[in-house]
Amino acid sequence: MTATIQTIDTPDGAFTIVADEGGRVLASGWTADPDAALARIHPRLRPADVAEGKTAAGASALAFYAGDLTAIDTVEVVQDGTPMQSAGWAALRHITPGHPLSYAEFAATLGQPSAVRAAASICARNAPALFVPCHRVLRSDGSLGGFAWGLDVKRSLLAREAAA
Repeated sequence: MTATIQTIDTPDGAFTIVADEGGRVLASGWTADPDAALARIHPRLRPADVAEGKTAAGASALAFYAGDLTAIDTVEVVQDGTPMQSAGWAALRHITPGHPLSYAEFAATLGQPSAVRAAASICARNAPALFVPCHRVLRSDGSLGGFAWGLDVKRSLLAREAAA
């Protein structure tokens, strides 16, 4: 399989997207390093070949940054994980911008209120960042917690969504 890789400029820095032949996002994140984005893809989905090009997801990311916070909602993604991870990634897409959840609240939405560490792990293993908005999950005390692409990016995304 040949994937398309695109890096765009955003207010939060370079943002790289890897999409499969069908345009589904395999991975994305705030980096200009293609290898960093490719490393986030589950080995069973990792493309054999990658070519630079434009993706529909790139236009959606730019629209998000231009103020259309819903532009990322319909971007197709594909990830490989356990049933709980898959359910978690789907649930992340339903968190309303500007209304983040705590890891405990996120675990409860998955029907596993005591699985807070598992909920955090679902966020940590999320490859198509932004399109599966794991940045919308915080620690119970309201602090940011972790984010694969840095806390400055997470803070910026949350502020952008809160202001809208």
